[in-house]
Amino acid sequence: MDHGPHTHTGASWQTAAQATLHCLTGCAIGEVLGMVIGTAFGWGNVPTTVLAIVLAFFFGYALTLRGILRAGVAFRTVFRVALAADTLSIAVMELIDNGVIALWPAAMDAELADALFWVSLAVSLAIAFVVTTPVNKWMIGRGKGHAVVHAYH
Repeated sequence: MDHGPHTHTGASWQTAAQATLHCLTGCAIGEVLGMVIGTAFGWGNVPTTVLAIVLAFFFGYALTLRGILRAGVAFRTVFRVALAADTLSIAVMELIDNGVIALWPAAMDAELADALFWVSLAVSLAIAFVVTTPVNKWMIGRGKGHAVVHAYH
């Protein structure tokens, strides 16, 4: 069956891993900054986690926006591209990352000075990376996700 000239070949694992690493960077910045701010203000787990998730989305989108804006694309277009490219990737990453930390005994109560905070964060982000990479591979292979971003580079 001929699908015409717009048929997308599957994305390589390397491309998917690079897109996921990009997403992971934004998520990690947001997570850590959210935890630092929440801890500094003495907030509980729920508001701190909500802030960390909001900041993870913000920094995930910001990294994509920065890259496309450099290509001279109009901000409105760039914003739509970032939303399309990153929303599912960041959502999956945050779900897995925060799920692992929520299920890890004592991880939610670990302070920034505790090794448990950093170990649980690193492990949860690593698991999120492994789970999110196939999601990105699937999306890029269908011309979605970071495939949209690369059209502007």
